[in-house]
Amino acid sequence: MINKSEKIKRAKVIQKILNKIYPQTPSPLDHKDNFTLLISVLLSAQCTDVNVNNVTKDIYPIYNKPVHFVKLGRKKIEKLIKKIGLFRNKSKSVYLLSKILLEKYNGRVPNTFEKLEELPGVGHKTASVVMSQGFGFPAFPVDTHIHRLAQRWRLTSGKNVVQTENDLKELFPKGSWNKLHLQIIFYGREYCTARGCNGLICKICKLVNADRKKAVKFKKA
Repeated sequence: MINKSEKIKRAKVIQKILNKIYPQTPSPLDHKDNFTLLISVLLSAQCTDVNVNNVTKDIYPIYNKPVHFVKLGRKKIEKLIKKIGLFRNKSKSVYLLSKILLEKYNGRVPNTFEKLEELPGVGHKTASVVMSQGFGFPAFPVDTHIHRLAQRWRLTSGKNVVQTENDLKELFPKGSWNKLHLQIIFYGREYCTARGCNGLICKICKLVNADRKKAVKFKKA
C-alpha cells in the first residue's frame, strides 16, 4: 500500500503526461446542447460512443428538443435508437425524462445533481457528465474504464466507482476534474486498454509502477 503523499506525487506525474498527450479534450459524444448531451450520455450506457454518434447523427438534425420526443412517443423512439443496446429501456427513459423536462423545467435541463438524478434513466455518472461537460461544473464522472485505470495506477483501492471517484477527487486539483476524466478515458482507449495493458505495458503504468513485477488483477466496479 502506498500512502496519500505518494499517491499525490503519482497523480501529478500522471496529469503531466496526460496534459502533454491530450492538451484538448473535446466531448466524445456529438451533441447540440445540454439536452442532446443528456440524451447521448443516457444512450451511451453499455454502448460505445461511436455507436451512439452513428445513431444520433440522423436523429438530432430533426429531433433535438424534449417536445420532439414526447410527440414521437416510446415506440417511435425505439425505432430511432434500435441499433443501440438496451434500446427499449432507453427509449422509455428518453420519453419520460422529456415529458418531465417539459412539465417541470419548461423544456430545459436542470443544472443540479439532485434534479438530474431524479430524471428517469439518469444516474450519478450521467449527471456528472452533464454537469461537467454541459454546465462546466467541477465533476469527476467515473465509469468502469476510469475505475480500472485508477486501480491499475494505484491511485485507489476502491471496490466501486463511488469510492474511486472520492479518492480521485482528493488527489487531483478541483479545476482539473472536468478535463482529466476525459483525458483518462482517451488514454484508456488508446494506450491502456482493458486487454492491451496489464499494468506493466503502457507508458504511465511503467513509469508510475517501476517496482511492479507481476501483472495486476483488478477488482470489478
